[in-house]
Amino acid sequence: METNQIKESRILLVEDEETLAVGLEYNLNDEGYIVEWAKDGKEALDFFETKEYDLIILDIMLPYYDGFEIAKIVREKNPQMPILMLSARTSAEDKIRGLEFGADDYITKPFHLDELLLRIKGMLKRKTWYKTSSQVEPVYFFGDNEINFENLSAKCGTKKIVMTQREAMVLKYLIESKGKIVSRKELLENVWHISSEVETRTVDNFIVRLRKYFEPDPDNPIYIKSVRGSGYTFDDSF
Repeated sequence: METNQIKESRILLVEDEETLAVGLEYNLNDEGYIVEWAKDGKEALDFFETKEYDLIILDIMLPYYDGFEIAKIVREKNPQMPILMLSARTSAEDKIRGLEFGADDYITKPFHLDELLLRIKGMLKRKTWYKTSSQVEPVYFFGDNEINFENLSAKCGTKKIVMTQREAMVLKYLIESKGKIVSRKELLENVWHISSEVETRTVDNFIVRLRKYFEPDPDNPIYIKSVRGSGYTFDDSF
């Protein structure tokens, strides 16, 4: 049942490189996905405003609006929309910037088709898991923080923020594993649904951002703690 739902998912492909886009569209259709191709940033926003999608594949370098601008607009209007960024840029700064603007995942060109398909499948599975999980306990409180896992909003004292779906998923998983040590491998396999050999530093970047949101002193965390050589643990028992 879940497999059929994933296969029939609607994907918005935003890519101005025609040869790459045509190949991706063909292969995604062959996998059973319903794909619409936007050739530039303006067309991408027009499609997003008028149609429903389950996931967006988003290039960074685009005419009219770049991928960062589009991700920001999409995230403001639909916090739970999964966004996979494509880019020829390989620097850590660009990856971090993409995540900060709302991307849930990031893959650099050139890439293997199998890896892209695996990440798309993982993102769609996460979307299903998160929807079910957030309904069980939609709001969670710890310290001065109030987390609404259904609409991805949070109150941190007087500060209000909107999380990305991936940020909320990482936090949700840590809370559900409260008191236990969660390894990077476990987070990658259960939240990202990808091999633990792939970019374990990505997990650390998300933890840093969650600490900035919810810790009184991010440099000396009391809720989301590091366990040297093992991973992370969530503790709100005090």
